Amino acid sequence: MRRALLSVTDKTGIAEFARGLRELGFELVSTGGTARILAEAGIPVIPISQLTGFPELLGGRVKTLHPAIHAAILARSTDLPELERLGVRPIEVVAVNLYRFEEAAASDRPWEELVEEIDVGGVALIRAAAKNADRVAVLTDPRQYGPVLEELRRHGQVLPQTRGRLAVEAFRYTADYDALISRVLAARSGTEGFPERLVGAWRKRQDLRYGENPHQRAAFYADPFAPPGSLPRAEQVSGKPLSYNNLLDADAAWRLVWEFSEPAAVVVKHANPCGCALGRTSEEAVRGALRGDPTSRFGGIVALNRPLDGPAARLLREVFLEVVVAPGFTPEALEILRGRQNLRLLRIAPPAQPAAWELRSVLGGVLVQEPDRMTWRQEEVRVVTSRTPTPEEWEDLRFAWVVCKHVKSNAIVLARGREVVGVGAGQMSRVDSVRVALSKAGERARGAVLASDAFFPFADGVEEAARAGVVAIVQPGGSVRDPEVIAAAEQAGCSMVFTGIRHFRH
Repeated sequence: MRRALLSVTDKTGIAEFARGLRELGFELVSTGGTARILAEAGIPVIPISQLTGFPELLGGRVKTLHPAIHAAILARSTDLPELERLGVRPIEVVAVNLYRFEEAAASDRPWEELVEEIDVGGVALIRAAAKNADRVAVLTDPRQYGPVLEELRRHGQVLPQTRGRLAVEAFRYTADYDALISRVLAARSGTEGFPERLVGAWRKRQDLRYGENPHQRAAFYADPFAPPGSLPRAEQVSGKPLSYNNLLDADAAWRLVWEFSEPAAVVVKHANPCGCALGRTSEEAVRGALRGDPTSRFGGIVALNRPLDGPAARLLREVFLEVVVAPGFTPEALEILRGRQNLRLLRIAPPAQPAAWELRSVLGGVLVQEPDRMTWRQEEVRVVTSRTPTPEEWEDLRFAWVVCKHVKSNAIVLARGREVVGVGAGQMSRVDSVRVALSKAGERARGAVLASDAFFPFADGVEEAARAGVVAIVQPGGSVRDPEVIAAAEQAGCSMVFTGIRHFRH
């Protein structure tokens, strides 16, 4: 008889798979828990200990780590005579999945308990079977059972191309498992840092219609340990499927809106905020954010840090938007916005913890950095002009500085009354970013404050802003031409403060 080995933690569909193998003439070998399930289903099974001559040892830590098992899996076709001399029957189907380490880690169990969820024998079985895919089919997911049974029924074997594909999936499965273990152990031992070998585990959440452009394929992968309040944890409550660009913009909006403790709203377009405002209510914040750039908000993404209520939803209903992200939606807000069939509504819990790393791809590699967590430090801000900002201007400077951190460099943000009135983003020269921001603001620039993500290399940007009526500027400082820049602000009667902190966002 042909022989299969079944040893699974996830028992979904295993009895049906075993019964199908028996109907095809397979003899079944199994370990403790799986053997009990099969026996209870009336399916004949050989306990693993019958082949090894050993009972399960060390409280179940050692079951399958034995030459009688691994030789039966690893034997190539040319090795079968050797197996026969040893009295070992070859195994040609291996169905194994691993202990639930991920679930255990998520429950925050102590390490001495968690370590018992690190599978050793199962990983060895999977790797052995995958290594010998020329002869052995390895199954690691219950969804594979049906297609493999069908192939065995139709062709009498698992076809070579299928065995190869299953082996690829098996190696990805064990690599994912090891990556999770290494990440949890590093976090618990306080040794995360920037390791010599960067490993990660991401699970496909969904295929996307396309990437940045229709000719590019794309998919959304989630970190299995993504914290609450992050995009992979979002619940879509309405609207058509999200696109690649929707996800990027929603993430940008969500990151910014939670910089504020007061009710806040953000409008993002092409990963840059074009509107942002604080208010006493969500309605007031949304109204201010929509005023930021009435032209650019078309087709934008809106995020709020408070549940969206009816009055705020009525404001959003009048604007063409792609996505609205909020920690919740009142029944009235859902009724108002669900009438817009294509509008995606995402519910995400407030962020619980910041990400440890940010990753960006380059050709042939990955760049890794800590997120920009720097906050406004009033005690370190230095007024460098004779004019000191008024209390209202201090509020606006702090607000504009926070928004500026989320704008692509070169970044200039104009704000007034805790509302963004103009944004200059991604220009190759800082003075051009100033001009863009001023053109967006128009007359609202008069009396506004300005935040710059990096120092002014020349006085021209300050001079342009002062002519438009800007009254206070916040920037890092640190240019060799700082004296010229300060002098330009002084001559215009404009306040200038240095933070000593740069906020480039490339």
